[in-house]
Amino acid sequence: MMSTTRQAMLIYLCMTAVMALAVVSGPAVAPVAAKDYWNDETPAERDARMKWWQEARFGMFIHWGLYAVPAGEWKGKTNYAEWIRNRAEIPLKEYDKFVGRFKPVRFDADRWVRMAKRAGMKYVVITSKHHDGFCMWPSELTNYDVDSTPLKIDIMGQLRRACEKEGIRFCMYHSIMDWHHPDYLPRRKWEKDRPVDGADYGRYVKYMKGQLAELVKQYQPGVLWFDGEWEPTWTHEQGKDLYQFVRSLDPNIIINNRVDKGRRGMEGMTEKGEFRGDFGTPEQQIPATGIPGADWETCMTMNGHWGWNKNDKNWKSDKDLIRKLVDIASKGGNFLLNIGPKPDGTFPQQAIDRLEAIGKWMDVNGQAIYGTAACPTGRPTWGRITTKSLDNGNTRLFLHIFDWPADGKIDVAVANKPIKCTLLANNSCAIKAASDPNGLTVTLTGNAPDLICSVVVLDVVGSPQPLKMCARQAKDGSVTLKAQDAEIHNPKDGQAARYESGHGKDNIGYWMDPRAWVEWDVRIDKPGTFDVVAQMGSTTDGPQVRVVIGDQQLTGAARDTGSWDKYATVTLGQITIVKSGPCRLEVHPVKESWKPINLRSITLRPSGSNKGK
Repeated sequence: MMSTTRQAMLIYLCMTAVMALAVVSGPAVAPVAAKDYWNDETPAERDARMKWWQEARFGMFIHWGLYAVPAGEWKGKTNYAEWIRNRAEIPLKEYDKFVGRFKPVRFDADRWVRMAKRAGMKYVVITSKHHDGFCMWPSELTNYDVDSTPLKIDIMGQLRRACEKEGIRFCMYHSIMDWHHPDYLPRRKWEKDRPVDGADYGRYVKYMKGQLAELVKQYQPGVLWFDGEWEPTWTHEQGKDLYQFVRSLDPNIIINNRVDKGRRGMEGMTEKGEFRGDFGTPEQQIPATGIPGADWETCMTMNGHWGWNKNDKNWKSDKDLIRKLVDIASKGGNFLLNIGPKPDGTFPQQAIDRLEAIGKWMDVNGQAIYGTAACPTGRPTWGRITTKSLDNGNTRLFLHIFDWPADGKIDVAVANKPIKCTLLANNSCAIKAASDPNGLTVTLTGNAPDLICSVVVLDVVGSPQPLKMCARQAKDGSVTLKAQDAEIHNPKDGQAARYESGHGKDNIGYWMDPRAWVEWDVRIDKPGTFDVVAQMGSTTDGPQVRVVIGDQQLTGAARDTGSWDKYATVTLGQITIVKSGPCRLEVHPVKESWKPINLRSITLRPSGSNKGK
């Protein structure tokens, strides 16, 4: 039963929500309508509201709730996490027992935030309520909250105060979907003991708004990160209304695009139209190229699950996470990196170790991430580039070098005149930059100061003037064209091929339409005859690709590797290049034989006849 105090507060908050809705729509007699926070906001107002988030670039996602108690295991199966109630089909009466077992005796909000700050993160987003409906704050609208657990800790309050103390922005995730509330629809298909008689979805929406009014009033989150919007009961009109409602509570708050129905699958960007949301939310993937004019944030797990799963050992490496951060920043996005705490309130040691490693890199190189913008030159084969505009009208390019060149040279595809060039880590490496017809060439001496990513600071005159970027031959004369560097051409009316990353993926996939094709620009300094070698994954034998360079072409077939994520190295044939300079390599499907493949790379490898020349 609900206490008398809670009943009174429930009435008050429901009235508050109704009043806020009245403000949104305006009373019938009002001569002037309330501000439309989406359409009436000026570009300058939006820029001011989004500024801190755009400059932050790096944040911590925290998925924590009752689902941490079973630690991903139920009835002998160990592949669950935050979705355990639905995927393991746990009845409410069983799942609700976790409330009495949720005892985070080692929870230390200050320590959590210090670890986020140490890693170089500028904001924290924590689950106030996930799909299971359990509230991680003492809500006056339900007993299904932390006040019903043995320790009765106001987790949100402690974490907000810790963030304020350390200068970190406190933000909240909130699920629109709610598997617990009796008025939320639809029920799970497997739930046979919860009839829908009497359920009122409109009443649930009022409850959710009442809770959001609590959260905004009590905790002042910088971002409300919605989720669970994909079920048909949630509509575009409700998304518009909820965006307006939350902005009416705090006009400066930032809201992701999952408040509405415009998200395009896990790619996360918003479809064209009047869909609401201040930024896109790619999930577990990084867009292949930057998205000019759009704010976006890649959310990603450190291992394979969002919530705590004690059996998940599939942790991403320090190198992988740091390079993902760099890749995202170089495309103008934010990186929201997730941790699933244990039920006792501690972070897994594997996560702590990775935060420390990222923090050490950020100690040296953070200025090449914070407040940077995407580089218009695209993605060089040796790494990535972030940019900052200088007060004098010139530009600072941060050259993030993943692969330290054996010949000491890297190309920067801009036509600008160089001003100065230094190494961010130290001055032990002599560096110079010079212009040539193909852009700038930076010459480095010595060894890489950081094997994961070394950063060179290159100041140039004016705004970047991008040139066509070409892959260059290595010292042995070979050149490897990676999937992530391909330019993908898709028909307007077909299935779109795309670059896939995350979960071990690094390939061009979803290549369903044989009209889609890819290309790379290559700079050949050592002409000759080359074996053309492809890394391809396929579930059938025989899909053919046609490789074209100039007026030469050859055709080869993929082999059945048993999975699109397993690759075979296939020699497609030989091509002779007689002139040095830039050229273009294209890969086209052969329509008659086409079945989907995953393409990881194409390599031009000097044949035996011209090796060593």
